[in-house]
Amino acid sequence: MKNVLASVSLLAALAGCVTTAPTTAIHQPMSQRPEARSLAPTTNGAIFNVASARPLFEDRRARFVGDTITISIAEKVQASKKSENKSTRSHAVDVTVPTIAGLPFKGAQGTALSASDTNNFSGKGENTSSNDFTGTITVTVIEIYPNGNLLVSGEKQIGLKEGEEFVRFSGVVNPNTISSANTVVSTQVADARIEYKANGFLDSAQVMGWLGRFFLTFLPF
Repeated sequence: MKNVLASVSLLAALAGCVTTAPTTAIHQPMSQRPEARSLAPTTNGAIFNVASARPLFEDRRARFVGDTITISIAEKVQASKKSENKSTRSHAVDVTVPTIAGLPFKGAQGTALSASDTNNFSGKGENTSSNDFTGTITVTVIEIYPNGNLLVSGEKQIGLKEGEEFVRFSGVVNPNTISSANTVVSTQVADARIEYKANGFLDSAQVMGWLGRFFLTFLPF
């Protein structure tokens, strides 16, 4: 019975590992509650209602901790690298044993010795990378810098039948780049960190097991 309970506990632990969210390098926290603001008390009128009233001339752009802002992700990166190396080295040595009276090993005197060595090396490498990431995500202002810039961070989690997908974004936004629709392009965000990760059995099948990675660290080839 104890063995059965131990097996069930182990399976539950492994199942919990599958649904664990993948690690992230995004600025933390990913969301922040707005700070309490001290406003002058107002009263309801015949038409005016405090709960639903919105100032007509108030700027709708994010500027406080807890405000949301929409990021238009438009990242396209292309990189290419090509290198080629060649090296040639030759070395030759000719030695003759002189004939000198009184030396031992007279049989070796007058023998000519020669040695040569040639070493050739040729290396060539080429690498091309192309990445295209587009989409939108709404993030939250988590900090306001002294110069007025906004540190934003957020996550979009999508649950699928095969697992879960996570779209994460964080970076520093200059309020001057925010449009009137409260949006900003990701290319105008400083220190931008963009992630697209997933979990589930499909992604787990593409990762080498821990035992294979352990032996791989010791293999010389």
